Amino acid sequence: MFTRLLAGAAVALAMTATPLFAAETTMRISLQLPLKSHLGQNLVLFEKEVEERSKGEIDVEIYDSAQLYKDKEVPAAVGSGAIEAGVASLTRYVGDVPAVDVFYMPFLLNSDEKVRGAVAKGSDVRGPIDEAISGTGSTVLWWQAYGGAILLSKGGPIKTPADMKGKKARVFGKTLGDWVTATGGAPTLISGSEQYLAYQRGTVDIGMTGVSGVKSRKLWEVMDTITKTNHADIEFIVVVNTEWWDALPEAHRDIISEAAEIAEKDVRDRVAEIEADAYAAAEENGMTVYTPTEDEIEAWKKASASVYDGYKEKSGDLGAKILKAAEDL
Repeated sequence: MFTRLLAGAAVALAMTATPLFAAETTMRISLQLPLKSHLGQNLVLFEKEVEERSKGEIDVEIYDSAQLYKDKEVPAAVGSGAIEAGVASLTRYVGDVPAVDVFYMPFLLNSDEKVRGAVAKGSDVRGPIDEAISGTGSTVLWWQAYGGAILLSKGGPIKTPADMKGKKARVFGKTLGDWVTATGGAPTLISGSEQYLAYQRGTVDIGMTGVSGVKSRKLWEVMDTITKTNHADIEFIVVVNTEWWDALPEAHRDIISEAAEIAEKDVRDRVAEIEADAYAAAEENGMTVYTPTEDEIEAWKKASASVYDGYKEKSGDLGAKILKAAEDL
């Protein structure tokens, strides 16, 4: 009896004490990729930094593999306040801010130096994009490097636009769709979490993603060839609901911002290593990796000219300004 009384007292004390140790702020983050992906691990780093720096006052919860929202649903979910934060492909904001697709201009940001210049906080490329996205009810917390865009296929590489002709290709953005059309293919918009099944079922003939996605999603099970076109720079952004963000205590905003800076630097500095590891894993699992020749890249560039014209037409003065800044890099 005495033991049961002690146990009951302990439970009552624990129930009474719980609110004293409960986190003051909860930050849920939606991610379409698996937690083991490098974007998922980047969020884990962020979570660790935030929770340690806040001494448990801020609780970060990561919902990976599109448990809550698909990539295309994140901008609306975060902007409306349905969730505090989310990770979305930058191109998911093209409907509100057409200029974001400067990163998908074919072969424009084709070196690490140019990409770093473009994504630097406050740069003439990123600065106006972050500001424009703030008009959607979201605030950009940090950018996540995903690497260069590649093509996936079965039975051989996609060496030139001639190999694209008449083929259905998975894309993850309107401008990338314009590029596929310009090079002779038929674009099909498919979210990242659905591409494995699309390749498996033959919904499309050609895939498009970053090589790290090949590893995290085991796409070697459904495709056998990678063509290293690196025709676009794939960027993801972590956004937070602006009303939620503005209502946070200043100390919490500072902690989250500091952790975001650490996470952004870490993923940017490691992306080359991440891609190299993913290419190695792809080859170890039976994939062929093909690097186009200079003449083949020139053929791709020549076929891509109309994409630039379309971008300028759709993105207006802001797009023209950002494109000029990117070209000046």
